[in-house]
Amino acid sequence: MAFAGLSERLQETFKKLRGKGKLTEEDVNQALREVRLALLEADVNFKVVRNFVNVVRQRATGQDVMASLTPAQQVVKIVHEELTALMGGQNARLELAPKPPTVVMLVGLQGSGKTTTVAKLANLLKKQGRRPLLVAADVYRPAAIKQLQVLGGQIDVPVFSMGEQDPVSIAGAALESTRKGGQDVVIIDTAGRLHINEELMVELERIKAGVQPHEILLVVDAMTGQDAVTVAESFHQRLVLDGVILTKLDGDTRGGAALSVRAVTGCPIKFVGIGEKLDALEPFHPNRMADRILGMGDVLTLIEKAQAAFDASQAAEIRKKLKSADFNLDDFVAQLRQFKKMGPLDQIMGMIPGMDRMTKKMKGAMQFDEKELVVAEAIINSMTPWERRNPERIDGSRRRRIARGSGTNVQDVNRLLKQFDQTRKLFKQFSDWEKGAKKGGKRKFPFKVPGT
Repeated sequence: MAFAGLSERLQETFKKLRGKGKLTEEDVNQALREVRLALLEADVNFKVVRNFVNVVRQRATGQDVMASLTPAQQVVKIVHEELTALMGGQNARLELAPKPPTVVMLVGLQGSGKTTTVAKLANLLKKQGRRPLLVAADVYRPAAIKQLQVLGGQIDVPVFSMGEQDPVSIAGAALESTRKGGQDVVIIDTAGRLHINEELMVELERIKAGVQPHEILLVVDAMTGQDAVTVAESFHQRLVLDGVILTKLDGDTRGGAALSVRAVTGCPIKFVGIGEKLDALEPFHPNRMADRILGMGDVLTLIEKAQAAFDASQAAEIRKKLKSADFNLDDFVAQLRQFKKMGPLDQIMGMIPGMDRMTKKMKGAMQFDEKELVVAEAIINSMTPWERRNPERIDGSRRRRIARGSGTNVQDVNRLLKQFDQTRKLFKQFSDWEKGAKKGGKRKFPFKVPGT
């Protein structure tokens, strides 16, 4: 998970502060030494780290204090605000032209995931009601045009191609084609190189001059750390970037690029890639990312993902069944499939405030393995409709048949059925408690909340 090391280090540092009733200047300095080391280990630019620590120290030891907060809470608040400011302060949106089509030009080095990001961006815009057109202007990399055509087919977005002709001519002709095609966003996939060179920059400058794009976005691999910042600086000097898209952020446990790019180049991070699938591109929200880094979760993004993945009417029906204890394995697998649409499980759990601390506190009892969801679905799919509706009546012989059909063993089937039964009882208890609470009765909460 992105920022895993930095997040753990910072949370441990602030945990030490919470045990102190009053913070001395030495306490603040010690905490900031830990913060500085944590940022450097996360591969954040050393100049950025120095300025960040100085600002936090100045604010933490000054008069910028709220009476409603403890000294430790005040330090955390300041660090949160400065992390948010470091990453741009607020979400930088894609600027759409008042008169269509909006021309978006994606640039970057080979291997950064540029062509895939072109398709991801088109998919995101399509979900927002836009009509994108992809332009295959990378005429040098073998199979680049074919790759874009395949990706465009997967998301049902047209791809404009003229083979291996001049990229400037291709981009210009693509713009002309939108008059007949009715597309309102043109996304140009430009050529990259293994390294920055004059030939690459001259070609990109020619395309920029030829089509005058409304947005020039640099695609960089977050896993390259400080190299990503260096690349961003070079491209910004020649092209004047409007923003950056960080790819593979889910695979970068350090996160230094995300914390350095904005401060060093002045270019806002507009989107981040958090997976391989074509829907794994998210708008970048600095405040939400600061929440995640400091272990506060990201409830807003979690809600947005849930709204996109879950069918409202089906969710209401499931809730009704849960309250009446009529929830069966058909309902369970339907919810499982919708839950998987939200993205990788570890990312979803990371958005729940305090979930990381809860997992550590329970010493590994709560481990979220993506494979277990696949196994559970396979077991349920191996059951007959009657068995899914009546899980409590599945006897030994049926369990053996289900295990054979799902490629698992009887112990796996037993474990799933036991967990399902416990979950159904838990929701029934909660429903009874909720009814009692609404009537004004004093009822004991049905289970202990971790951390209370």
